[in-house]
Amino acid sequence: MQNIIDRFISYVTIDTQSDPESSSTPSTAKQWILANRLVEELKGIGMQDVSVDENGYVMATLPSNVDHEVPVIGFISHMDTSPDFNGTNVKPQIIEKYNGKDIVLNEEENIVLSPRYFEDLLQYKGQTLIVTDGTTLLGADDKAGITEIVTAMEYLIDHPEIKHGKIRIAFTPDEEIGRGAGKFDVEKFGAEWAYTMDGSEVGELEYENFNAAGVKIRIRGKSVHPGYAKGKMINSLLIANKFANMLPPNEIPQRTEGTEGFFHFYSIKGDIENTVLEGIVRDHDFDKFEARKELLQKITNELNFKNGNAITLEINDQYYNMREKIEPVFHIVEIAEQAMKDTGIAPIIKPIRGGTDGSQLSYMGLPCPNIFAGGHNFHGKYEYVPVQSMQKAVEIIVKIAELTSDKYRE
Repeated sequence: MQNIIDRFISYVTIDTQSDPESSSTPSTAKQWILANRLVEELKGIGMQDVSVDENGYVMATLPSNVDHEVPVIGFISHMDTSPDFNGTNVKPQIIEKYNGKDIVLNEEENIVLSPRYFEDLLQYKGQTLIVTDGTTLLGADDKAGITEIVTAMEYLIDHPEIKHGKIRIAFTPDEEIGRGAGKFDVEKFGAEWAYTMDGSEVGELEYENFNAAGVKIRIRGKSVHPGYAKGKMINSLLIANKFANMLPPNEIPQRTEGTEGFFHFYSIKGDIENTVLEGIVRDHDFDKFEARKELLQKITNELNFKNGNAITLEINDQYYNMREKIEPVFHIVEIAEQAMKDTGIAPIIKPIRGGTDGSQLSYMGLPCPNIFAGGHNFHGKYEYVPVQSMQKAVEIIVKIAELTSDKYRE
């Protein structure tokens, strides 16, 4: 277990936040630090064909140790952390034998991780938790996944008695800004299918996700002296507010669950003359997803009619529900489900209220369900991960490799 803790902490203390405003890949130079570190580590544990390409994608091979033909499978996690919260100078804290009570993350700022608010904490009473110091995110999304994949590969190398086919692994940049699969070389990766290790609590196994689009609304106003503004001023901030209020009030993240979709505005920047409103659209159902985008256009047209074409609407699809690509090869889900049962884990099969690299990769020809990595409360100061959950994820990776080999034994 100490090996997992040390490896995870060595990763999360490297700042790898991605930047949605950057056009480069990776979007931030600091992601190269972890990429290059992983290349050296993978070589050090005995992985083969270790490489990092010009876009920061790290790949490596664990050769087969059986004589019969086995499909090449893969495991994938992302290196970047979310730009939604501070990811600089991460100082993880280790809580041994968690007692089920409040955890003071930062006494000076009175920042407390409490089971009264985060009830999931009580599932991990008696376990070892890794938490933040209350000033940054942790980075378990998805450095827990990286830790698990590297540790599982090391375990398989050290235990050749466990039989497996050829395994490919990959670590991607920029997943948090929707570009993790954008320049992924599926042909070079060469796997028949793969699993992203990017879920949350133990047991999660997901092959459905949102259809997703990014939204940017630019609003042009007219600024004049407020004392003489009647009939002349157009306040772009007020138009932005009106736009947001014309959307269904209950179709927002904090009022939806399960497969329910939503509209979500996360940024507004502007003044009287110019305002930019940014957000996302999400829905599991494709027809409802399209209807949401049509509603945005309808509101734009209505407000433009009243405000002299002040609004420009940009909608860019980001990824689609991978269920369509997974169902024809559903045995890859069944293998992961069996691996969980064989290691004493009750599978939790449910739709993802988000997306992973796997959703895009599935449409690029690499079917890719998602498996738990163990973390909770991603993208903020209350993020934490139980070490025992990461340990279980390692066991799942090893068992999937073993079961796949057994399934294709002559």
